[in-house]
Amino acid sequence: MMNDTTDKEPFGNRLPDFEALSRNMAHFVEEAGKATAAYMRPLEEGRAKGGLADEVGEMVKTLGQVAERWLSDPQRAIEAQTSLTSRFFDLWSTTLKRMNGEDVEPVIEPEPKDNRFADPEWQENPFFDFLKQAYLVTSHWAEDLVERADGLDEHTRHKAQFYVKQLSSALSPSNFVPTNPELIRETLRQSGANLVRGMKMLAEDIEAGQGELKIRQSDQSKFEVGVNLATTPGKVVYRNELIELIQYAPTTETVLKRPLLIVPPWINKYYILDLNPDKSFIRWAVAQGLTVFCISWVNPDARLAEKTFEDYMREGVFAALDAIGMATGEKRVAAIGYCVGGTLLAVALAHMAATGDERIDSATFFTTQVDFTHAGDLKVFVDDEQIRALEEQMRVKGYLDGSRMATAFNMLRPNDLIWPYVVNVYLKGQAPFPFDLLFWNADSTRMPAANHSFYLRECYLENKLTRGEMVVGGERLDLGRVKIPIYNLATREDHIAPARSVFLGSSFFGGPVKFVLAGSGHIAGVVNTPLKPKYQYWVGGQVGGELDDWIGAAEERTGSWWPDWFAWIEAQAPARVKARIPGKGKLKAICDAPGTYVKMRS
Repeated sequence: MMNDTTDKEPFGNRLPDFEALSRNMAHFVEEAGKATAAYMRPLEEGRAKGGLADEVGEMVKTLGQVAERWLSDPQRAIEAQTSLTSRFFDLWSTTLKRMNGEDVEPVIEPEPKDNRFADPEWQENPFFDFLKQAYLVTSHWAEDLVERADGLDEHTRHKAQFYVKQLSSALSPSNFVPTNPELIRETLRQSGANLVRGMKMLAEDIEAGQGELKIRQSDQSKFEVGVNLATTPGKVVYRNELIELIQYAPTTETVLKRPLLIVPPWINKYYILDLNPDKSFIRWAVAQGLTVFCISWVNPDARLAEKTFEDYMREGVFAALDAIGMATGEKRVAAIGYCVGGTLLAVALAHMAATGDERIDSATFFTTQVDFTHAGDLKVFVDDEQIRALEEQMRVKGYLDGSRMATAFNMLRPNDLIWPYVVNVYLKGQAPFPFDLLFWNADSTRMPAANHSFYLRECYLENKLTRGEMVVGGERLDLGRVKIPIYNLATREDHIAPARSVFLGSSFFGGPVKFVLAGSGHIAGVVNTPLKPKYQYWVGGQVGGELDDWIGAAEERTGSWWPDWFAWIEAQAPARVKARIPGKGKLKAICDAPGTYVKMRS
């Protein structure tokens, strides 16, 4: 069915085409019905994913505890209400003065980086300025209530702060057509055609999420793994139930004698390190003369439900080390672990130290936590009650849907990763730009039930690794016995592995640790290519004390940290040999990179 679009000017200059507006509102209702049907279908067919009701219930229970603390003391409750009322009186007063032509200072202003209120109407129009300030006053007041609630344990307070942030982000007047001047202008200019297109995309995205909204962050049709993503040439030289091991083709006549193994996270796919030729860490590392091997994890289903963290160590890291030995004849390698892949690598190193396995000569960690004391907002989802509920859901399916983790990651930055896309896609009706990083972000993977349960309990909940209490493969693990050189990279704005957490984790290793802090966040700070560097990095002395003190004494350098890392790697083992061709050693090529596991969609 065709949508009517007109080329009318903004509503301040010309009236909309009411006939087209009427027709488009009918189309809008039709598309809204499709969206509702897509949402209801899994419920009607008895295959709803579940989890949303539990999360809403957890939020209501947590915020109820905050309310209970305030209401238990009537005097403090009155003071809290008076505080809000007073701020609104100030806002009413300044708004009336402004309507009378007076110049007045705003009661409250958004943060400089808050782009939600960038449209001039939010400042110039008294009505929208009032809406904006009323929202900011209320949300700051709610945050303050959580902060000052007496008798809350820190975990409950942390959860409450997180949920208030989600609610305030969702209730921003910028998210609704009647209260957003830009959306009003756009809707009148297009006679509502934008809402028809947006609702159509909303229905498609709920259908794609099988009853849950899978937010459209990028144009999915513009990318294909192995075609314009993950294109660094190489061969899969080993495969088992959990991994395909890729060996990349050399581009130099000689290579460093010591090979490099990359252990990526299994929560996402490995090609974050091989997005396109200009951004690819893997392609760049090959160009420096490294023999690069990278694990590509399987996207597991119910058949792998019982695969444990130990299985990922043995069939992932250890199997890859065995394969590299066969392919190159080398007994020692350098290793990189990224995010949870780094946590697994640290566990493997502690196990190897306990058993006398010396096949890894040095380790690099990208935004990796080994200590979870300061693990950030993801800890909101981790307590015994929530983990038990999640384990029950995983028991039914045998795995955790990748969309659950993707949603959790997006909720860490709702004003950047959720609501701008809701506004632009579903209200403005604009198809998102093709963006390789966001395509990768949406290419989520599942987690086996046994493995994910271990990770949540042993790491996030009980923090056993740095306490020396974690037992894997019959060995009690002690990071202090890991004596090899370590390059530990944190990123300054990381919401997943906070820099403070990574910094503290550095102190538990028994050997020399070079701590490096990169600008930006969990992804952009790592994928900061020397070809087009966007951010800086800091290097300094020994790890110890507080992160802020370390930063204060550190040396800030412009550009990418990649060359600094390669210089560190090369200095340890500078010997070179003739370049190795994948599939020409004892391990024959199975197929071309990027292999088959990375193409399995959830």
